[in-house]
Amino acid sequence: MLFTLLAFAIALGVLITFHELGHYWVARCCGVRILRFSVGFGKVLVRRTDRHGTEWAVSAIPLGGYVKMLDDAPQDGTAQEAAGAFNNKSLIQRSAIVLAGPVANLVLAALLYTALGLAGTNEPAAILGAPPPSTTAAQAGFQAGDRIMSINDEPIQSWSEARWQLLDALTSGGEARIQVNTISGGSRERHLILPPATIEPEGSDLMADAGLMLATPRPLINKITPGGAGEQAGLRNGDVVIALGSLNEPTASTVVSEIRNRAGQALPITVLRDGAPVTLTITPHAQAADDGATIGRIGVLLGADFPMVTVRYGLFESLGRGIARTVDTAWFSLKMMGRMVTGDVSLRNVSGPVTIADYAGQTARIGLAAYVGFLALISVSIGVLNLLPVPMLDGGHLMFYIIEAIRGKPIPDKWLESSQRIGLGLLAGLMGLAFFNDFSRLFT
Repeated sequence: MLFTLLAFAIALGVLITFHELGHYWVARCCGVRILRFSVGFGKVLVRRTDRHGTEWAVSAIPLGGYVKMLDDAPQDGTAQEAAGAFNNKSLIQRSAIVLAGPVANLVLAALLYTALGLAGTNEPAAILGAPPPSTTAAQAGFQAGDRIMSINDEPIQSWSEARWQLLDALTSGGEARIQVNTISGGSRERHLILPPATIEPEGSDLMADAGLMLATPRPLINKITPGGAGEQAGLRNGDVVIALGSLNEPTASTVVSEIRNRAGQALPITVLRDGAPVTLTITPHAQAADDGATIGRIGVLLGADFPMVTVRYGLFESLGRGIARTVDTAWFSLKMMGRMVTGDVSLRNVSGPVTIADYAGQTARIGLAAYVGFLALISVSIGVLNLLPVPMLDGGHLMFYIIEAIRGKPIPDKWLESSQRIGLGLLAGLMGLAFFNDFSRLFT
């Protein structure tokens, strides 16, 4: 729990602080006086004032930050103070300052995706298992061992890239042209036609529903118990089981079942060792199970031998892919919001801080690459959410500025106050829905 909270606090602190840095930097460029830049909320713990008169502070609650600007100059203030007030800036300058926060989040996401491309990630190769007969993948002609090479002419290296390229078609429906290399070495193009999917938070995997799933991994020897039948037979860590007794290309479950049923019987076992097949003879030791039955054991811990690939790109390609991934994610988020409004997507998909904290903890435990990918995704979400034309959000302010540009003068204070109350109500309702969904998932 403490680890999850720490991962969540770091994520939210970094992303919101970067958002506020966007506002701060553009405001400074426009000559607005910044009174305070705080990392965190609540009681100020540490503060320092720079030569421009800006107080830099670290506050007690590390869940974001804020920028406090001089909105209006004092009535008896100097001309310099009046020039530094936000409300005295031109419409273009005020719009740029407001827009800078969401843009900063989108830029951060693109940079994070670029960093992942440069550093490289180790991911499962996009090699498919046999699709169930009634699925759309089976109807399209996919077969076990097909390796996805491209989707709609976009090169594919890994399973996660394949999932991302198919995400829009899987959720909204559509057709995908998928180039595969077959297990026999040939190249084929498959046409996958997908209907719109029903998206639920606890719903099934859309890829699996379509019949697209990773090939079943071969059993991998991860650990050998000293003195066990496995060690006596000559098995080694890293061996991949490709045959056992009468089984060819067995799964981990069939290996376990065969060994349990063959106590005291000598079995031929063939493993891949350093790329070459090695055949040994293994005799499972007879042991008593909890129900009193005699079963066979060989004293090894089995893992999964997924074919893996290292996905890495050069600087310019990583940057291009990072920008494209950010744009695609933002557009996909907007489409899902639109489908929620029309009722095509359940409102139960709206997540709040509890779910986000849970994902922060899970990705941090998986590794740095997964956590950085999570940060990029949430950064896009913050940027898109803040651009919505809802009063109290940055997008709401931009909406007012557009109206001001059309009218040629600011909107009346009465309109502004009424719209802000409406916006506050909308945000409160959205937050209430998010918390309701969070706790529903938590307790069910």
